[in-house]
Amino acid sequence: MKKLSDIIPRTIVWPFLLLSTCFAMWGLSNNMTDPLVKAFLNIFDDLSVAQTALIQNAFYGAYFWLAIPGAIISRKYGYKKGVLVGLGLYILGGLLFYPASIMLQFSPFLVAFFVLAGGLSILETNANPYIIAMGPEDTSTQRLNFAQSFNPVGSLIGLFVCKFAILKKLELVNAQKTEGLDAESLRAIQTDQLHIVMTPYFLVALVLIALWVLIATNKKMPSVKEHDHKAHVGDTLKSLFTNRNYVFAVIAQFFYVGAQISVWTYTIHYITGNLGIEDSAAMNYHMIAIISFAIARWIFTGLMVRFKPSTLLFAAAVMGGICSLGVIITGDKMAFTGYIPFVGSSPFTLGVVCLISISVFMSLMFPTIFGLGSRGLGEATKLGASGLIMAILGGALLTLLQGKLIDVFGGEEILGAATAKSYLVPLTCFVVIAAYAIYCKAAGVEKQIAE
Repeated sequence: MKKLSDIIPRTIVWPFLLLSTCFAMWGLSNNMTDPLVKAFLNIFDDLSVAQTALIQNAFYGAYFWLAIPGAIISRKYGYKKGVLVGLGLYILGGLLFYPASIMLQFSPFLVAFFVLAGGLSILETNANPYIIAMGPEDTSTQRLNFAQSFNPVGSLIGLFVCKFAILKKLELVNAQKTEGLDAESLRAIQTDQLHIVMTPYFLVALVLIALWVLIATNKKMPSVKEHDHKAHVGDTLKSLFTNRNYVFAVIAQFFYVGAQISVWTYTIHYITGNLGIEDSAAMNYHMIAIISFAIARWIFTGLMVRFKPSTLLFAAAVMGGICSLGVIITGDKMAFTGYIPFVGSSPFTLGVVCLISISVFMSLMFPTIFGLGSRGLGEATKLGASGLIMAILGGALLTLLQGKLIDVFGGEEILGAATAKSYLVPLTCFVVIAAYAIYCKAAGVEKQIAE
């Protein structure tokens, strides 16, 4: 049985913690952003569900466009500088929320989201393989899962910030919008709304400056030596495209991220329509999902000591698919009252329980697919990591597809039933992920890794 010191050698504990903080910080940003898709519907009245989903399109589209530049940076200058460049863009994106809030238009926010997420793309392209390369290869999947366990901690903080610093305040301001208000009054309300949205992102950017300095001045960050510092993009891509395991991993990652972002983006839509409650109240259920996600990731990391990653991945994909099917077909059946910590008695339906449960089974998927897909790549690992990060484009495209399905199924209204039908998208994603897990087992990927 592996010990913690086998997974995280003592010599890398502090650098590991600094990088793990980065994992938490991009989790914060991702989950602070997801619920805003619906919030922007109340800020800009002329937007449709699909149009507000452009936030995710800009956010996760940036992952696609900036991943390869992030890999080239790491190849030429090393993972540490890649992390610093990524954090720098993350900071710039957060600061751009201030001028965006002054312009009173939707498109400047898309630009800010794109720049911020571009930084996250470069950051993830470097941080994930950096964690893998920090220690022994035979414990790299466990080490990456351990680091990724900090991600939902940041996600939970992001949800608390979104609920109390954004959605709660937005509800108070939204209540001021009544029929017959003149254009100047409406403009003043919109100014207040956008200021509320802007403030947390701006403050996070200021905090990240301190993290940037800590990493930049740390002299114990491990260096990963290369034979040379040339990118060799063409030759490396040829090598990667002929690696069946890697190609399938990129496809699986595309569908996984599409599933995760779709599920979390439309959780608020589903629960408000299913239970007839306000956005801030629906956030309580979303936070249960993220807490479950965080706890489950720690549990799955522990289970990897006894079970192969591909076995756990297959089981999680099957259960995620079953839960998605439950969201689609159960609706408001089996209504009951349950207890939410710090909130009290709250309504539930079988569909809501299935929706929350999806997060449990998604928890191990990203790092496990990343770890399995990047094993044995050698010098191609850095550019290979960019492909696995570019696959995050699935969060942009599949979320937009699900938004369009809600528009089609629901007409002019956002109904719980219409949102439920749209969960055909994550259901399909879990089928693809299960297929990748089967491939890994059949191809003996873990045995190849161990050699």
